[in-house]
Amino acid sequence: MFEEVRDHWYWRPGWRPDRSFYTWHVTFDGRPEIAALHASYADLLNELPGFTPVPLEWLHLTVQGVGFTDRVPDADLTDIVEATRRRFTKVEPFPVTVGPAVLDPESIQLPVRPIAPLQHLRDLTRAAITDVWGDDAVPELPELNPHITLAYSNLTSPAAPITTRLLAHTPHSTALSITTLSLIALTRTHHLYHWKPTQILQL
Repeated sequence: MFEEVRDHWYWRPGWRPDRSFYTWHVTFDGRPEIAALHASYADLLNELPGFTPVPLEWLHLTVQGVGFTDRVPDADLTDIVEATRRRFTKVEPFPVTVGPAVLDPESIQLPVRPIAPLQHLRDLTRAAITDVWGDDAVPELPELNPHITLAYSNLTSPAAPITTRLLAHTPHSTALSITTLSLIALTRTHHLYHWKPTQILQL
């Protein structure tokens, strides 16, 4: 357990307002299940002090980073996409459960379970990067904890009142199938992550 939530919006190494990052994400444009789940928590999130809600169009599930766009040559990116596509030939859509919302030290999240098929996606994307760049060039990420962030904390504050509000809210979850994986160019401006899609792989 943790006693405080902290400000999410500090600059990670290498990031700045005008810089973008290639990363594999699951995105949810046109998914009514996620739109309904997002709406079920909207009133709560809009009332919580110290949190920045994520607009529906920018909901995402992070799978694996590739590298900053100004450091990845176009030819390498093409090779990574093709290597990923080859490794995905036998991957099929799979069902997941999303939610209910939980508090994290920097955000309010919707857990996505089971982890195993999403870990498989990450393993394949990492293997494809290794195909092109070798073992020592794959960006490291923490242990996979699949989730969709509904709101990011923008200050340091006690966790207990937020947990109480969240527990008092009717829990909501949904089931859906993961059918695509998107390579995006991710940018951060102010308190918002947004992106341009680069490639979409159908599972």
